[in-house]
Amino acid sequence: MGAVEVNGYTIEPEADLTRARLEEANLSGADLAGANLSGARLRQANLSGANLFWAILTGANLFDTDLTGANLSQARLHQANLTEAKLFKVDLRGADLRGARLRGANLTGADLITADLTKADFVKADLTRADLTRADLTKANLTKANLTKANLTEANLTEANLRGANLTEANLPEANLYRAMAGLPPVALDE
Repeated sequence: MGAVEVNGYTIEPEADLTRARLEEANLSGADLAGANLSGARLRQANLSGANLFWAILTGANLFDTDLTGANLSQARLHQANLTEAKLFKVDLRGADLRGARLRGANLTGADLITADLTKADFVKADLTRADLTRADLTKANLTKANLTKANLTEANLTEANLRGANLTEANLPEANLYRAMAGLPPVALDE
């Protein structure tokens, strides 16, 4: 997809779309690699299959946005609103999602290897089969999140809130669970 005009904005790699109003826009397959979308309004937009590699989406509103299969590796989504977003099989490797809101988001099969998810809000998010290898989930809120079959190998879950989270068949070797809150009764460990 080459450069196109949407709602008066030129959609192309490295575009400056700071605070752009792109609610409900169809940007499926768009190439926005390196674009600046800080504070952009993308509520209910279709960004499925879009290339947002190294894109800046700090503080962007992506509520109920479809990002299925999108490339968001190395993207900056600090404080972004991804509540109820569709992030099925999205590539978020190395992405910065510090303080992002992902309540009720669908991240089934998402690749979050080495992502910074510090203080991210995943309440009731679906992370089934997500790969969170070496991800930083320090102080993340995973209350009632579905982490069935998720890979949390070497993930940092220091002080994370896991109350009511579903960890059925989750892979946790070498994960750091220091002061993580699971809301579970204490378990006696045999030495």
